[in-house]
Amino acid sequence: MKKQISFGQALATVVGSVIGAGVFFKVGSISQSTGSASASILVWILAGVISICSGLTVSEIAAALNVNGAIEYLDYSYGNIWGFLFGWAEMAVYFPAQIAALASIFGQQFVTLFGLPAGTSRLIAFGVVLLLFLINLLGTGFSAKMQSVITVIKLIPLFLIIVFAFSQQNVAVSLWPVTVNSSSGWAGGISQGLLSALFAFEGWIIVTNLAKEMKHPEKDLARAIIFGLSLVTVVYVLVNYAFMTVLPFDKIIGNSNTAYYASLKLFGQAGGKIVTVGILLSVYGACNGFMLTGMRTPYILAQADRLPGSQKLAKTSVRSGVPVFSALLVNAIALIMISLGNFEVLTDMLVFVMWTFTTLLSIAVLLLRKREPELKRPFKTPAYPVIPLISIIGGLFIVVMTVINQFALSVIGLGITLLGLPVYYWKKLH
Repeated sequence: MKKQISFGQALATVVGSVIGAGVFFKVGSISQSTGSASASILVWILAGVISICSGLTVSEIAAALNVNGAIEYLDYSYGNIWGFLFGWAEMAVYFPAQIAALASIFGQQFVTLFGLPAGTSRLIAFGVVLLLFLINLLGTGFSAKMQSVITVIKLIPLFLIIVFAFSQQNVAVSLWPVTVNSSSGWAGGISQGLLSALFAFEGWIIVTNLAKEMKHPEKDLARAIIFGLSLVTVVYVLVNYAFMTVLPFDKIIGNSNTAYYASLKLFGQAGGKIVTVGILLSVYGACNGFMLTGMRTPYILAQADRLPGSQKLAKTSVRSGVPVFSALLVNAIALIMISLGNFEVLTDMLVFVMWTFTTLLSIAVLLLRKREPELKRPFKTPAYPVIPLISIIGGLFIVVMTVINQFALSVIGLGITLLGLPVYYWKKLH
C-alpha cells in the first residue's frame, strides 16, 4: 500500500466517521435522561472531554509504534491474542454492522425525501453499499479525497442550523446553575445522558487502520485524532444548544425528531428537506469512513497470516492498492445484515466491545511508560497521568454501565468476540 493519505484526509476520516446520524437524533434521549437544558449541554461537554482524553492517550501509542492500527497496538502491549480478538470483532460484526446501519438510515431518509414507496429503502441501502464499494475500489487516494469533500459538505447544514438559531434566539436557555430533573437523581440523570452522548463519539479509533498509508503517521495520526475529536465536540455542543434556542425544552424531551422540527421553525417548509439532506450527507460520509477503514482490518490480520484464506485476504490490487478480497468480505457481511435487518442490536453490542478494547489501549499507555521508559515517543500525552486516568475512568464507565443496563447484550457481544478464539488457535496449529 502506498503512503498517500494526508493529514487533512485523516482528519476528515475521524470527523466524517464520528458525525453520523447521532447529531440529529440523540438530543431527545439525552434530554429525557437529564430533564434540563443545562445538564444536557454539560453531558455533551463531558462526553467530548472524555473522548478527547482518550484520543490524547491512544495517540501516544499511535505515534510511538510504527505499526498499522489498534490491532497491532494491542499485540505489542498485551500479546497477539488481544489484537486478534479486537480485529475479529471489528471484521466479523462491528464494521459490517456500522456500514449496514448507516446505509439503511440513508435508504429510509432517501425514501422520505423523495416520497418513494417504503419498501424501496432496503434496495437503496444495498445500492449505497455497492456504490461505495466500487468507489473505494478506485483507490485509497480517491476515496480519501472523496471523504474530505463529503465531510466539508456535511458540515454545511449543521453550520446553517447553528448560525440561524444563534441569530434568532427564540428561546432563552439557562446553562447555570446546572440542574437535573430526573427520577434517577443528579448522578443517575447525568450518567444515563453521558452514556448516550459517548456512544455518539464512538468510531474515531478506526482511523488508526490507515496508519501505514499516511504520509507522516508519526505526527499526523495523533493530530488527526485530537483535532478531529475537538471539532466534533464543538459541533455537537453548538448544534444541541442551537436546538434548545429554537424549541422549548419540553418539546425536545424524548423527541427523536427535534432536528426536523427545529429546522422547520428556522427555515420554514424547506427546513425538513435541509435536515433530511443533512442526515443523508452525514450517514453517507460516515458509511464511507467505515468502509475505507473497515476493509483494512481483515487485511492487517491476513498480512500476519492469522485468518483462514489469508493468502487471498492479504492481496491488494496492483492498480489501486486496495485489499479487494478483504473489502469483499466486509461488504458481503454488511449486505447480509441489511437483508436480515438485525444490525442495530449488533451495533449496540459491538460499541460496548470496542470501548472495552479502547480502555485497554489507554491502560497500555501507563504500562508502556513503566515497561519501556526509553521507547521513542514523538507525541506524549500531556498532563500525564491525569489525562490517561480520565480516559480509563470514562471507558470503564461505559463498559460497567452497559453491563448494568444491557447485561444480555453485553454478554452476547463478548460471546461473539470470544468466538474468534477457535479461529485463532486453529490458525496457530496450522
